[in-house]
Amino acid sequence: MDREFFAWSPITHRPVWQLPNQARVALWVVPNIEHYEYIPGPVRVRNPWPRMPHPDVLGYSLRDYGNRVGVWRMLDVMDRHHIRCTVSLNLAVYDLYPEIMEACESRHYDTLCHGIFNTSYLWDMPDDEQRAYISDCRERFTRLTRRPLRGWFSPGVSYTPSTLDLVAEAGFDWCADLYHDDQPTALNAGPGTMISIPYSMDLNDAVLYRYDMEGEEFLRMVKDHFDTVWQEGATIPRVMCIALHPYMMGQPHRIDYLDRALAYIMAHDGVWQATGSEIADCWRSQFPMGGSQ
Repeated sequence: MDREFFAWSPITHRPVWQLPNQARVALWVVPNIEHYEYIPGPVRVRNPWPRMPHPDVLGYSLRDYGNRVGVWRMLDVMDRHHIRCTVSLNLAVYDLYPEIMEACESRHYDTLCHGIFNTSYLWDMPDDEQRAYISDCRERFTRLTRRPLRGWFSPGVSYTPSTLDLVAEAGFDWCADLYHDDQPTALNAGPGTMISIPYSMDLNDAVLYRYDMEGEEFLRMVKDHFDTVWQEGATIPRVMCIALHPYMMGQPHRIDYLDRALAYIMAHDGVWQATGSEIADCWRSQFPMGGSQ
């Protein structure tokens, strides 16, 4: 990217960002509630299912478990610790599973647009087609909830060189497509200032599973990560993201590790449990022109 979208600065040389109540860590918890198509449409670059030919019943069934069972188990844990999540949402979920929509909306969860399906990618998508796709996302969400979408996270972590500009052009004011900092970053994309909120590919159950890591290791990493940013946050506040997938951490043999991880963090003072939009608003209120970075 070579600084095309943001300026570089060391975190130790910035104006101090203040969190509410002098908190040290802004914790946002991001369950990715997704829909994977049983038989995906044509793709340009990567087949979403590794087992060919379609359908990949094994892959599909694992992910379907997340919406049938895992998400409900995960919601119970969030309620126990009074966590207000930011849902990374494939918008087809709200169309297909109204019970999930009701569960999220009744809890006043924040929404991070994660495209429509997690088997439909943006790679190599022409700008006019991508612009229509982004517009469709906004229209779908507004039709279903009567609320605007603010946050964007590209489906399947796929994008083109134009994606951030097109997302900003469509009216999104923050995104989770970059993983390069512990604080929000002002982006030079589209009209105005769009903000990057730090998402995590390290504290991410689906990524860790690919490296044969299980729940116990997830718990250790969450605790170690938190201990570090909590200490550092005494002078330089940080954002900590925990990225989850109901089909992964919602499994019976993993859910207790999530419960214990959240209990550990929330037992500490100096934690602001926030949504992505709240973090964006807090940062923008202090650096309206992006001057801190």
